Amino acid sequence: MTSSPAPYAPDLAPLRRLVSDACRVLAARGLADGILGHVSLRIDERSLLVRCRGPEERGLRHTVPADIRLVDLDGGPAAPGELDGGWQPPNELPLHTEVLRTRADVSAVVHAHPPAVVTADLAGLAIRPIIGAFDIPGTRLAAGGIPVYRRGVLIRNRTLAAEMTAALADRPAVLLRGHGLTSTGGSVQEAVLHAVSIDTIARLSLDVVQAGGTLTDLPEEDLAELPDLGPSFHQGTAWRHELARLSDGGATDAPAL
Repeated sequence: MTSSPAPYAPDLAPLRRLVSDACRVLAARGLADGILGHVSLRIDERSLLVRCRGPEERGLRHTVPADIRLVDLDGGPAAPGELDGGWQPPNELPLHTEVLRTRADVSAVVHAHPPAVVTADLAGLAIRPIIGAFDIPGTRLAAGGIPVYRRGVLIRNRTLAAEMTAALADRPAVLLRGHGLTSTGGSVQEAVLHAVSIDTIARLSLDVVQAGGTLTDLPEEDLAELPDLGPSFHQGTAWRHELARLSDGGATDAPAL
């Protein structure tokens, strides 16, 4: 693969690696098949790192740090050389930038196309707290409600992105009807793990219904009993596990930038 590395800002190398790892985790989890989906990370008020497509695009499973480029909120290069050589931001960059413009609490945005999430939503199954200690962060996420943006469109401009962001409101994630999901977080890890939890609940919901069961929310007393094990466990340990899955064959290992 011919991927010309960015010729500047070596201090961004660890963050490029983080975002590229996140893309590969999404692919390994089946949330972003083929060439669809992207991850971004806010760098400052006017710039973000985001997965871009180069002249030899191979899809999220094969993302390398060189695919992660620094762009401004309008999609232009935020530093010399970033988009040289045929690199292009995703068509749905406004999906990322509008969230970052309106949500100061968000540092990272994930857009993915999980088939189970799309199927469950089209079947009328909301993401509900049907589980308990099976996935405590996912249960709490679902208990707060996951809204739905009801247009199955490519979010390619600020008008559509503003509609999606309005549907998202102050929640960590929003489903996109007939399309996928957008999840957010204070870190790349958190945004990705939110997406993984939503996909898990969607899969379980479909399995329950297919087995002839009825979806029932976790009782309030059980929800209140679930402990907060802290970010070092729910994010730190969980993220190390996701990276270990990549090394075990969950996705092709990416070379260094």
